[in-house]
Amino acid sequence: MKQIAVIGAGTMGNGIAHVFAQNGYKVNLVDISQASLDKGLATITKNLDRMMAKEVIDASKKEATLANITTYTNLKEGVSNTDLVVEAATENLDIKLQIFKDLDEVCEPSAILATNTSSISITQIGAATNRPEKVIGMHFMNPVPIMKLVEIIRGYSTSDEVTETIMELSKKLGKTPTEVNDYPGFVANRILMPMINESIETLYNGVAGVEEIDTVMKLGMAHPMGPLQLADFIGLDVCLSILNVMYDGFKNPKYAPCPLLVNMVMAGKLGVKSGEGFYDYSESRKAETVSAQFK
Repeated sequence: MKQIAVIGAGTMGNGIAHVFAQNGYKVNLVDISQASLDKGLATITKNLDRMMAKEVIDASKKEATLANITTYTNLKEGVSNTDLVVEAATENLDIKLQIFKDLDEVCEPSAILATNTSSISITQIGAATNRPEKVIGMHFMNPVPIMKLVEIIRGYSTSDEVTETIMELSKKLGKTPTEVNDYPGFVANRILMPMINESIETLYNGVAGVEEIDTVMKLGMAHPMGPLQLADFIGLDVCLSILNVMYDGFKNPKYAPCPLLVNMVMAGKLGVKSGEGFYDYSESRKAETVSAQFK
């Protein structure tokens, strides 16, 4: 496996492309927007510069990594002759199903189709293709170049051979792959999102403030960041989407998103990417100032 295509040049897509390229794979980075591709390459360059400053890599490694990445705005051209396609588009079921229908038509029959979805059914995505045995989940963690875990999700029809191939490939990337089965939220978000949602409920019910909730979890439970800060980092819209997938999948009220979360998303308060969530990021991307509405 030498030629990889990554669909989507956003936060997760450019991170995935970075990791493959840094480990010697030829990567076709595909996005419908040239501006998104340019922004993605700029992010990869910035992250490589940061690694150079920390003496993790040298200048030749940076240049080799960038040389391994080619950008495309045309899907058919971008996935031509690739061994693996990793989809990292918006966490939206309809968009992903359409992408996989298109990929199934234009990719080589031997190509493995992977999705970086954090919650959407691999079985459902696979069923949109004529190769469900070759469809698998590769749930990378953000930031991709740093985080070691890759959650490998087997759909109902995913073959043993494909699963083993992707497990071994993930190890070659310096990651720690962990195999899980295909149920809403998989493992990571099935455990994480209810904790975040309960933290928002705790704020909503007036039990404690933003900083107090995060401090308890950081100092009391040894979490590197508090759950409200983490929700801002992930994106409150993404948190809401994942909770809705689990609520729809399990029909269990414990997964129902907190009304405060719903309102914040409708108001466009999405966290770091919008400049405000539970914290105010207008002056710094660090969670140093609680948003005015929670003071």
